[in-house]
Amino acid sequence: MNVQSSRTRQYIYIALLCAQGVIIGLLERMIPFPFAFAPGAKLGLSNIITLVSLFTMPVGDSFLLMSMRLLLTTLLGGTVATFMYSAAGALLSWLGMLLIKQLGEKRVSMIGISASGGILFNVGQLAVASLVAQSWTVMLYLPILAVIGILAGIAIGITANFLFEHVDTLSRLRYDHQHSPERNQS
Repeated sequence: MNVQSSRTRQYIYIALLCAQGVIIGLLERMIPFPFAFAPGAKLGLSNIITLVSLFTMPVGDSFLLMSMRLLLTTLLGGTVATFMYSAAGALLSWLGMLLIKQLGEKRVSMIGISASGGILFNVGQLAVASLVAQSWTVMLYLPILAVIGILAGIAIGITANFLFEHVDTLSRLRYDHQHSPERNQS
């Protein structure tokens, strides 16, 4: 298969994951969150897509996917404020998961990577909220959000593990990504 065809396949894969992430994100907005003590908290179901991208595609493509998903979800039903909070949380979460993933699967499982992403997403959101409110007291909300972030991250990690074990295409893409150094650097 030539390079052009391979790159086209990669763009199609990014587009499919992006579409899935946007749909999951929009559907999640319709689900009322049952915990009244944590306003604004959500499960972060579309982070399954981010986790899948970290394990199946090069870093640049994973970043592109995350950026496109954020932008499209905001355009389809968000505001500038939701974009700011989501962008800060998603970027910090993505960077943290990427760095923790570098430790290797023998040290940190996909579930651990996902749980750390859940916490970092909340830290990013609260950092923006602190800047907007011009007060760091907003960070006092972090312990509550951290517990929810850890639990949601564990659930997302378990789901992603399940997908990688039971969807042959994802298993193959993960294997290809792990064993193809030229793809990891592009």
